[in-house]
Amino acid sequence: MMNYGTITSLELAPLIPIVWIGLLMGVAALLCAAAWWLRIGGSLMRILAFGLLSIYLLKPVMTQEKRDPLQDVAIVIVDKTDSQKIGGREDDVSKTHQEIHNRLSEFENLEIITSYVQNPKAGSGAEDIGTALFENLKETLKSVDRGRVAATFLVTDGQIHDIPKTTSDIFDNTGPIHTALTGTRNQTDRVLELIAPPTFALVGKPITLRFKVTDYPNPSEARATVVSIEVDGEIVRQMAVRNGEVSEVDIKLPHAGANHIVLRAVEKENEISKLNNLAVAQINAVRDRLKVLLVSGEPHMGERGWRNILKSDPSVDLVHFTILRPPEKQDATPLNELSLIPFPIVELFERKLSDFDLIVFDRYRKRGVLTDRYLDNIVNYVADGGALLEAAGPSFATPLSLYRTPLANILPGAPTGAILEARYTPKLSDPGKRHPVTGRLTSSKNSQDNWGPWFRLIDVRNRNGTVLMTGADEKPLLILNRFGKGRVAQLASDHAWLWGHGFEGGGPQSELFRRIAHWLMKEPDLEEEKLTVTRVGGALKIERQSMEDTARSVTVDYPDGTRETAPFSSYKEGKASASAPVKGIGLYQLNSGGLRTMVAIGNLSPKENRKIRTTDELIFPISEVTGGGMIWASEEALPSLRYMSSATNYTGRGWWGLRQNNAFEISGYTRDTLFPAWFVLLILVGLLMTIWYRESR
Repeated sequence: MMNYGTITSLELAPLIPIVWIGLLMGVAALLCAAAWWLRIGGSLMRILAFGLLSIYLLKPVMTQEKRDPLQDVAIVIVDKTDSQKIGGREDDVSKTHQEIHNRLSEFENLEIITSYVQNPKAGSGAEDIGTALFENLKETLKSVDRGRVAATFLVTDGQIHDIPKTTSDIFDNTGPIHTALTGTRNQTDRVLELIAPPTFALVGKPITLRFKVTDYPNPSEARATVVSIEVDGEIVRQMAVRNGEVSEVDIKLPHAGANHIVLRAVEKENEISKLNNLAVAQINAVRDRLKVLLVSGEPHMGERGWRNILKSDPSVDLVHFTILRPPEKQDATPLNELSLIPFPIVELFERKLSDFDLIVFDRYRKRGVLTDRYLDNIVNYVADGGALLEAAGPSFATPLSLYRTPLANILPGAPTGAILEARYTPKLSDPGKRHPVTGRLTSSKNSQDNWGPWFRLIDVRNRNGTVLMTGADEKPLLILNRFGKGRVAQLASDHAWLWGHGFEGGGPQSELFRRIAHWLMKEPDLEEEKLTVTRVGGALKIERQSMEDTARSVTVDYPDGTRETAPFSSYKEGKASASAPVKGIGLYQLNSGGLRTMVAIGNLSPKENRKIRTTDELIFPISEVTGGGMIWASEEALPSLRYMSSATNYTGRGWWGLRQNNAFEISGYTRDTLFPAWFVLLILVGLLMTIWYRESR
């Protein structure tokens, strides 16, 4: 039992190192012994003088401390993370916490410190730390003097993600750690886990996803579970997998940018939560080098325009052929003197046609090079998802036109047979002002009024496409269209090179050609019907790109299952915007007029949602090493509490112990020397005079 009040103690405060004092005392003892042996007078006085000098050098002091008792501290850590909101655990948490507090309040001289563990807010940068209970305990201990903690009480479901090693020095100051587990034993739950998904992949190339489905409380039970795999909200595969075994599935990502992969396992009867039946990953896809086949029907002023623009794009792998000597050309030039290569028709338009992302015909006409068989292949290629760009020349208005071939099935503009040779400035049509391909060509510095003129237009009739640019007499100049799964673009002039050469100010030739090519190759940023969402602070910024003003709102499905509708602002040049609040981490799904998109906020498969069942496996070693106890709060009554002196075990049948620390603080302190210097000097002088007197007789 610790004594409080005034405590007196005797201490030594040597004036010189004690080794020297011991050496001095040893020499003095030898001298005194020699004097005694030789019967020299005053030997006793000499012994007293040396002894007094030694005592003075040792400097004994008397200290007095006034000790005031300090309260012991009981720390209560309450787990209020998201997993505690499942299966009625909130009631267990509230009830158990209140009962522990009431029991501790019965002790006098005991301070109670309560701390709550909660999940970080979305956007804090720490969404996936899980239940950081021991980090919370460390922070709480910083405010408590060492040696004052009587016990630590944990109210938790046992799913703790920062369990320290049992050798950690944190346990030196926690006292016994007693745990009250919320929830019930042997809970039923199905857990779907996505194992180390890739973060990057190539568009259209297969990637392998590894995942595992585990059914609790029998993780080794032989059973099969159906799992569906979704890419951006569309189911691409369903498969049955074995319980507890790692499964694999190959998928392809359909577009560049963020692709959201969702795996869903069918629900299990009576499971405590469906949150972990779902696993989500965001994989950023990048395109491999895009393969473009450019076929120029003849050399002309604008030929290098297409070539240079496509070659300057680092993401494009260009194959370019120019027809210099068509089969019908006959002259006396020996073949061995021609520095030309044969056009690999079969190789390009039959064997490897599907390898190309885009085919460009630049002023190409029927010349007996490509037969209808190969042009039919191109029609099928576009229908299956390919892309075709036809840059027309004067021959498009003649019987040699590509429109007189099977390509007429997919070309949106039909020639009238007329060619307009007149000065005109290309203009954006009303749809062109809204379409991403052309709508962004104009700006305050690059107005249509500053564009240079063209002087030739092939007169075409728009059959089924969208006219984005017009020429003389508002005739169609640029037409875009979709055919099957593919896309087609048609440019009804071969004078775009005038812009590239800066004629009368020129125009955005490079940007226009680049945008046409990338729209044909399905660049997401150039889609005319598009729904995008980004996070700005605590809100979702939603933008709608549309050729019509029909969509007036967007529906937001939140990760917690709730749904809200947000209205769009008025459309301006095909764009409208809306906003919605961010409500925690997870996958947000948006729908507007049939367009769907997703955005991930924070970690898509947070630790807090992966394992939700109450468990004693993680915390048991901690309780054992600190001598604490553990109960299941839903099944057992809270043990009684009692104070104990220092022990290795603070738990027993029906009771938990608190360590009695007997901590104190010193409120007063005095320190006095027993033999002041003047007193010692006076005695030494007296003894020396006595020795002198006896020796002088």
